[in-house]
Amino acid sequence: MTEIGFLRRDGDGYAPLDMGISKWSPDMINGPAITGILARAIENSHGAEGFVPARLTVDLFRPARAELLHVVTRSVRDGNRIRVADAEVLQHGEAVARASVVFLRRSEQPPGELWTRPDAPQPPPLSLLEPLQAPSHPWIGSDGHPAGWSPSLRDHEGSSRKRMWQYQIPVVAGEDPSPFVRAAMVGETTSLMTNWGTAGIGFINADLTLALSRLPEGPEIGIEADNHLSVDGISVGSTTMFDRRGPIGTCIVSALSNAERQLGFRR
Repeated sequence: MTEIGFLRRDGDGYAPLDMGISKWSPDMINGPAITGILARAIENSHGAEGFVPARLTVDLFRPARAELLHVVTRSVRDGNRIRVADAEVLQHGEAVARASVVFLRRSEQPPGELWTRPDAPQPPPLSLLEPLQAPSHPWIGSDGHPAGWSPSLRDHEGSSRKRMWQYQIPVVAGEDPSPFVRAAMVGETTSLMTNWGTAGIGFINADLTLALSRLPEGPEIGIEADNHLSVDGISVGSTTMFDRRGPIGTCIVSALSNAERQLGFRR
C-alpha cells in the first residue's frame, strides 16, 4: 500500500517519501516537507491550550538532502500571553533549516472598525468544485484563465495573478496534520504563486513567514498572490491565505534566482 505523505518515520528521525522530493532536484527534500515537519515539532512540543500559533518563520538556508533528518526544539519564552519556541532540522548533525513560532493567547477583540483588504480572495465555487478529498491534486486559479480555475498547472503559465486551493497531504505518513501544520505547508507554496511567470519559475525561496489571525477551518486552504517584487535575482512575494469562511493570514517569502534550473509546466 502506497504511503501518503511527504515523510515517513524512521527510528527517531524521518525519511523522505516520493511526494517529499523537490522538483528542483531528485536529491533534495521539498519546502513543504521541511516547513511542515518544523511546524509540527514546535506545535507538538510547545503549543498550549488557548494559544494561537500566530507567526511562523522558516529559514531554508541549506538544501535538505533526500535522506534521513531529525528535528530538535527548544522553548525561548513561556509567558502568560506570549510563548516562543524554535526548532532545527538536522542532517548528519548539521542544521539545514530552522524555524521560530510565536504563540499568542486568545482574548477579547478591541472595539472599533479597521481597514482591511476589500476584495477578499474566493475559493473555487462549489458549483465548479466539490470539497476536495485527500489525496487530491491542488486546483490553480489565475486571472488569465478563461474559467478561472483548473487542476492543470500548464493552464496557468503566464504573468497574471495566481491562486491555489488545496487539501494538503500529511507531512508524516499515517498522521492527520493539525490545522496549523496544514497552513504551514500551504504557506510555503507562496513562492510558486508569486514567482511563476510566462517562462515558468526561476526563483527558489530561502524562507517563509506565515502570520495567522486564526487557524484554518476544515482541510481545504487557499492562497492568493498579493505582490511580487524582484531586482538583480532577488525576489519578495506575498500572498493572502484563506479558507471557505474568509481570509486568515498573510504569507511572505524571499527567494534567489535559480534560472539555470528554470521550472516550466507547459512542456
